[in-house]
Amino acid sequence: MKCNDALEIVYETSASLSPGKRLAMVFHIIFCKQCAAHLRSYEKIHSLLTTDFFPPSPDFSNSIMNSIYQEEKESLFDKTLDEQLMGAGGFSIRGWVIAGIVLIFSLVTVFFGQDYANITLDDGSSYLLPMGIITGIVITGYGALFIGSHLKELSERFKLKY
Repeated sequence: MKCNDALEIVYETSASLSPGKRLAMVFHIIFCKQCAAHLRSYEKIHSLLTTDFFPPSPDFSNSIMNSIYQEEKESLFDKTLDEQLMGAGGFSIRGWVIAGIVLIFSLVTVFFGQDYANITLDDGSSYLLPMGIITGIVITGYGALFIGSHLKELSERFKLKY
């Protein structure tokens, strides 16, 4: 038997290999040092590929998540009350309220300006309805945005459940 034929038999994985061919391969490998060395290296490589080459790595997910939880818990207690009440946009509730008061004041005082008086003289009171609608939409939108962005803080402050 030639070396190529013996190595082809080694590489075959079928169980239907005839006993005669298998016996001839075994005798060839016993007497051929090159094929025996090749078979040993093939068996080592095969065992490495069929078993886990790298040992399994430890699972650090629980310890990492616990560290993140502890860090967030500690940072929450370190904040002042004003920092805890900061909204998504970076304004505190006090800032939102001040901005809302300025907005309402500016929308209400537009009716007392000189320009509004000239417009009502020219167009009459037909300008009053659109201005009232715009004022209502702006105030309602601002209030909805404020309450929606501070729902958790407001429910905690007024002891409400949502």
